[in-house]
This record gives sequence, C-alpha cells and structure tokens, in this order.
Amino acid sequence: MNVSNVSTNVPLQTSIDKKFFTCEVCCKAFSQKGNFDRHLRTHTNVKPYSCDTCGREFSRKCHLKVHFRIHLNEKPYSCNICRQKFSYKSGVIRHYRVHTDRKHYSCDVCNKQFTQKDGLNKHFRTHTNEKPYSCDICNKRFSQKSILNEHFRTHTNEKPYSCDVCHKEFSKKSDLTRHYHAHTDQKPYSCDVCNKRFSQKDGLNKHFRIHTNEKPFSCNVCNKQFSRKDKLNQHFRSHTNEKPYSCDICSKGFAQKSILINHFRIHTNEKPYSCNVCNKEFSQKSTLNTHFRTHTNEKPYSCDVCSRKHKLNKHSRTHTNEKPYSCDACGKEFSLKSNLKVHFRIHSKEKHFSCDVCNKQFSLKCNLNYHYRTHTNEKPFSCNVCGKKFTQKCQLNQHFPTHTNEKPYSCEVCGKEFSKKRSLVNHCRTHTNDKPYSCDVCKAQFTKRSSLNSHFRIHTKEKPFSCDICNKQFSDKGHLRTHYYMHTNEKPFSCDSCGKKFSRKSSLKIHYRTHTKEKPFSCDTCGKEFSYRSQLNVHFYSHSNEKLFSCDTCGRKFSLKNSLKVHIRIHTDETPYSCDTCGKKFTNKGSLKMHARIHLKKKPFSCVLCNKQFSQKGNLYVHFRTHTNEKPFSCNICGKKFSRIGDFKVHYCIHTNEKPFSCDICGKKFSGIGDFKVHYCIHTNEKPFSCDMCHKKFSRKSVLKVHYRTHTNEKPFSCDTCGKKFSNKSILNVHFFTHTNEKPFLCEKCGKKFSHKRALKVHSRTHTNENSCETCGKKFAHKYRLTIHIRSHTNEKPFSCNSCGKAFSSRAALKVHYHTHTNENLFSCDLCSKEFTRKGDLKVHYRTHTNEKPFPCEVCGKKFSRKCILKVHYRVHTNEKPFSCDLCSKEFSHESVLKRHFHTHTNEKPFSCDICCKKFSMKYHLSRHFHTHTNKPISVD
Repeated sequence: MNVSNVSTNVPLQTSIDKKFFTCEVCCKAFSQKGNFDRHLRTHTNVKPYSCDTCGREFSRKCHLKVHFRIHLNEKPYSCNICRQKFSYKSGVIRHYRVHTDRKHYSCDVCNKQFTQKDGLNKHFRTHTNEKPYSCDICNKRFSQKSILNEHFRTHTNEKPYSCDVCHKEFSKKSDLTRHYHAHTDQKPYSCDVCNKRFSQKDGLNKHFRIHTNEKPFSCNVCNKQFSRKDKLNQHFRSHTNEKPYSCDICSKGFAQKSILINHFRIHTNEKPYSCNVCNKEFSQKSTLNTHFRTHTNEKPYSCDVCSRKHKLNKHSRTHTNEKPYSCDACGKEFSLKSNLKVHFRIHSKEKHFSCDVCNKQFSLKCNLNYHYRTHTNEKPFSCNVCGKKFTQKCQLNQHFPTHTNEKPYSCEVCGKEFSKKRSLVNHCRTHTNDKPYSCDVCKAQFTKRSSLNSHFRIHTKEKPFSCDICNKQFSDKGHLRTHYYMHTNEKPFSCDSCGKKFSRKSSLKIHYRTHTKEKPFSCDTCGKEFSYRSQLNVHFYSHSNEKLFSCDTCGRKFSLKNSLKVHIRIHTDETPYSCDTCGKKFTNKGSLKMHARIHLKKKPFSCVLCNKQFSQKGNLYVHFRTHTNEKPFSCNICGKKFSRIGDFKVHYCIHTNEKPFSCDICGKKFSGIGDFKVHYCIHTNEKPFSCDMCHKKFSRKSVLKVHYRTHTNEKPFSCDTCGKKFSNKSILNVHFFTHTNEKPFLCEKCGKKFSHKRALKVHSRTHTNENSCETCGKKFAHKYRLTIHIRSHTNEKPFSCNSCGKAFSSRAALKVHYHTHTNENLFSCDLCSKEFTRKGDLKVHYRTHTNEKPFPCEVCGKKFSRKCILKVHYRVHTNEKPFSCDLCSKEFSHESVLKRHFHTHTNEKPFSCDICCKKFSMKYHLSRHFHTHTNKPISVD
C-alpha cells in the first residue's frame, strides 16, 4: 500500500478519551494529528530534519535536538545520587532505577520485570518473534529500531562515537562505553553469586545465566538453545553459511566481527593485551583470560556429567557426541570450529607461519611455536610429581596420567580406555578403518598425521633427529628415543602381570596382548585376526603379492622395508647383535632373542590342545596346523598346499628350477637356504645340534628332533588304517603305501615303480653309473655304500675296537660289535623280551610275531618279511648269479653260498662243536651234528 495516499480527512476536534486518527497501514489510532503525522513517517521513512554537522537525518525535530548534543558533548541531565551525566532526560530516569531497583513492568509470558515499558515491549518480541524493522539494503529484519540503526552502520561504515582518551572510533555507543572502561578500569556491576564484576549491566545479566543455566534463545533450525542472543545469531550463520565481515587485506570472510578483528591482528601483529604476572602479550582478551588461569590455577566451569573442570562448552560435546561443524570438501564433522579450521588447511595446503631459523612452514602458529623450541631447547612445562620437563602443555597433560593411572576416555565399540583423547580418536579408526591422511607421492593412507609425516621422510630421505652419543640419524623422533635406550640400557616400562620390562611403551602394549589374547587387527579380505599391526601388514601382502622394496645388490624384492634391511646384512656380513653367553652373532635382534631361549631353556609359547611348548611363536603357529590340518599356502601351478611358507617356497623352486643358494666351495646349488646350510656343514664338518642324553651331534635340528624320540620313545604320527605309530612323518607316509599298494613314482628308464620318491631317487642312480665300483663294476644307490664296498677290494678297515683291537670296514659294523663287550641290547621285543643291538633287527624280528610280510614278489606273488630275502629270491626268476668263485669261476645267486663254497677250496672249517670239538665248514652241518648229542635240534638265526 502507498502510504502517501493515506486519507487525512478526519475531524479537527480532539478528545482525551477518543482517538480520531487511524493509520490505514497498521490500524494504530491517535488522538492528536501531530502524533499521527510523526507515526506516518515510520512507514514512509521521511526524515525532514537533518544535522548540519554530520548530515544525519531524523523524522522528528526533538530527535535532531537531542542528537546535536553528541557533537556539543552537552549532558544537561545528571543523577542526584552518583552525579553521572546524560544527554537525555529519559536516560537519567532510566538510570535512576538502577539505584531504586524499581521495576513497574512485568512480562505476562515469563513474568520477567523491567524498569521501562520500552524494555518490556522489546522483550515481548522475543516471545512473538516479531521483527518490524527491516534494512533497505540487505532486507534483514530486527526487533528493535536501535539495532537496525547500529546494523545500518555496517553498510555505511559510519562510526559517530569516538574515545576522548585514544580517539578510537565506534559505530555503537555501547562499544564506546565498554571501551572506555578499559581506560578507567571501572566495573560498577557485580555478581551476587561469585562476586565477579562487570563494566556493563548487560554483561552482568549474560553472566548470571551461567549460574541459572537459563537459555531463552533457541534456534529455529536445530532447536539448540543459547543464553545470549548474539550467540544465537552467530550460530544461525552456521546454517546459512553467511559471512558478512571480510578482511580488507586477504578478503577472507567471517561470520562474526570479533573474529575479523582478531584475524586482522595476524596481519598487523598487534597484541594489545598483556599479562600482569609474566608480561606475555596476546592478540585476544579471551586468550589472556585463559592464560591468566595458568597462574591462578582457576577452573570456574565444571561438567555436570563427570564433574571434571574443563573448557565447559568444548568438553560437554565429548558426552553428547555433538559435531556441529562439517568440512565442505570431505564431509568430516568436528565438535570444535577451530578443529574444522585446522582440518581445512589439509585441503587448501595453506601454511601461513614459517620458522625464521630453518624456514619450515606450518599451518598453525602454535605448531610454529612448538617447533621453535626444538631450536631453543626450551621446555617451559614441568611435572610436579617427577620434575620432567616438556615443550608443550599437552605433552605435560598426557604425561600426568602415567602417575594417576587415570583413563577418562573409553571406546564405545570395545570399551577400551585411554588417558588421551587423541589416542581414543586414533583407536576408533581401527574400527571404522578411517584413514584421513594420504601421501601425495605413493597415495599410501594413514590414520594418524604423525605417521604420514614419518612416512613422507622415506621419500625425502630426511633424517632430522640425531643421537648425541653415536651421531646416528633417524627420520622419527620416537626411533631416536628408543635407540637412546641402547646406550643407557634403560627400560622404563614394565608389565603388571609378569614384571617384564621394556624400553618402549609400544613394546609393552604389544607384549600385554600375550596375556589378554587380544587381536585388534583383522584382515578385510579373509577376516583373519592378528595381535600386531605388523603381522597384519605382512599377511596383507599374501593377498596382494606386492613387493615394494628391492635389494640393489642381488635384485631380490621384499614386501617389508625391515626385511630388506636384514637381507642387506647378508651381503655386508654385518652382524650387530651378539649373544652374551656364547658370543654367537646375528643379523637381526629377533634371531638373537630366539637364540637366547636356548641358553635359558625358555619356551613361553604352549599349544592349547596338547600343551607342547615352543621357544618361538611362529613354531607354535606351524605346530597348531598339525591339529587343524590347515595349509594356507598353495602352489598356483600344481595346486599342492603347504602349512609353512618356507616349504612352499622350496617347492615352488621345483617348477621354476630356481636355485638361489650356491656353495662357495663346491659350487652346488640349492633351492632352500635350509638345505644349503646343511650341505655347508659337510665341508666344515660342523654339527651344531647335540643330544642332551647321548651327546650325539647332528647338522640339522630336525634330525636331532627325530633322534630324540629314540630316547623318549615318542611316536606322534599314527596310521589311520591300522593304528601303527611312527616317530617320523616320512616313515608314516612310506608305511601308508603298504595299505594302498600305491606306487606313484615311476622310473622313466626302466618303468619300475616306487612307493616313495626317495626310493626312486636311489634307484635312478643304478642307471646313471654314478656310484659304480671300478674294480668289479657293481653299482650302488648310495655313495657311502660304494665307499664301504671298495674297502672289500682294498681290505681297508679304518674303524677299530678300543677294547679288543678288531678292525671293521664300516662304522656301523664297529658299533654293532661294540655291544658284544658291553652286553648292551638297546632294543627289546615287547612280546618275547628278546633283545637286539640294532633297531632294524628288532623290526625284522617283530614280523615273526605278526607274520607280516610286506615285500611281495612281482613275478610269483610270494611274500617275504625282509627285503634282502626278496632280492635273493628274485634271482630265481632272473637266473642272475652275481657272485662267482675266483678259483673255479662257479657262479652263485647269494654271497653266503659263495662263502660256503669257498671253504671247499681252502678246507677251512670255522664252526666247531663245543662237546666233541669236531669241526665243520658250514653252520648248518654243525647244527645237525649237535642234534646227535642232545637229540634236539638248535635254532639257527
């Protein structure tokens, strides 16, 4: 509606009780035409009266008159009690009520009382949300005209109020009044509860709501409540994203003017607030107040939930889990705006602050201050309990719970407690798998920024931390600290359960999982759980087959950098770790640790199923697979599965024909390092593994293990078919073929089949002429048998008995002979108690009880209890007679028959009767003769 067309054709007479003039815009009625005309100007915005000094316009002449007193500094009205002067009469009337404390006007809604009706009207609009005044420029609406006028100055940049002392200008009179108290230090208003004093009554009212917990202002969007309207306005901008205040230098926008003022001091480096105690200067008064509490140790705000004293608003969000601030780039939410601001610099790569000494740049000024102390070595924060000093207060706060054992932060998922909030945040990422920090070079992601910084030094090769004692340099400060304990031998962290001490807290933490059986790290691919992150990382490469680190010398690739580091020592012959007991040296600390258990006879890892103990955890894992029959490593070529990765690697070399390990002495190559080490012992004659019972030495630990079972009579491997037990798994495998009659190994030259690979390998040598006698042409599967056979031609007998001096061509024959002096029979039959000096003889004898004949003839099917008898029998079919007489050239199928025949030429009769002393050339004839004396035949073995 056009207000200029409002009708004024109304009666001229007026009455006290009647209102003849009505506004057609708002229907408000007036009894006098002058008042009606003045009211109309509120709609038409006509201001006919202007100030000659500043040009400001007014709708009423009386307002211009009062305004002019600002320029003349005229204050004709003064208070009779405190002599304070005012430009307006209404001002002194309102002020007088401060002394009388009379409040005539009360609100019908909330019963709040006011000294002035205008104050009641303004207050009532907080209930009705009425905003009758709007800005012509930005259309923003206000509940009070004075607030509209103040807002209008943000557009005109008008500042009509100036300080008499420092001439600083202000757009609001209230700001000038507040500023003036900074010079006079006058605070006339005090709180009845805590006696805190304020320079303005409004400040006292706002403060009092802290005690009453009154929050009369609520947000229309999220219903959040506030104790102050300006806080509501500031909060509302988080929804509208409005930033009306911008910096003239960098054009950065801000939602609050106070933040713009504080920001501007970054450019001017202005610090107007200084501490009275230590003279430290600050750019913000709030920072000064917070700093001053470090001297007074004052903590005025306490939490209603946990009663802890904090920065209350920030702390309360730890209970409500409220995160009102979110990042526009990645959507991440934060409970504090400052945290959002800091986080955003990750996206913008903004770094305002640089170090004067080394020119390193930082996104936060506090980080620059902390960094600067690395140059000055300043540590201003010290612990009251132990006196330890720190460069940062947060480090002191983190250190203090080590004395109190306080852990106020707990994980909602697993209930784990932490002494530091940062630790809780990092821990929570193990559940969410959140990795907010990524490397720009290799795109690797990390849960912690410190981990990213440490990782980035891998690319830059930067090592800023050096040891004062040995000058060794490190890329990570934690590694330097751990290294320093090597010099001091200090182990400050001890386990509460077993008392074991550690030089690193992380090592203690990992060790503690051996007691709790906790496995916090799980594989996303297969779901397998691990106690250590390093184990998860190693396991992960079994899926990806990724190997980032390669050796410059031999080109071998590794999935872990530490594995490469240990491998390089093979080329450099570096063995930095030595055993204190025996002096043996090792390339890595883990090998030394495992070796030390040999001396301590310590086996900390035991099997849950059979209680077998192991010195290494890896051996326990491998052993456990014998119960679960788990074989996680499979060959891509033939599909064969293995329970150990070492066996898998050796097997894979069969397909690739790769033999990376070669002997320096004879040049023989091997696919596995274990076989290479055993072979090397042939040259060095080294046998590092000895039996505790009989002191026999072995070149392989596995052979010692099998040998040890001859003393313990342990037979852990049993046949599923017949229940027979064996001490060695390989013997069980060979035995199994006696049930299946399976012979999977075929000789390519003669077509003969064998039940196990070893037999085929031995047989194949008969075709290669590898082990044949040059004298008689006889072939042998084993080289040591050829060596013993040659001695039958040379008549060499290098092994002699210490007791009787009798000599033998083989060590085994000497060993058997030795038992004739000791009368020692190590092996006895369980059925008839007959004793034997050799285990093989006991085995053959046992078949006389079981009637077992495991060796069948392929031609006629006849079965035999001994393989040698089958071999002799087979010559019946082949007509083979390998043994011939040197004198008459007669041939024989068996060596014993040749020996008996030879006696016919020599007339030798080695067998004599004990009764009549008659001699015979054959044992059989002696037995038959003995029957003439006893009428009873004797058994001949």
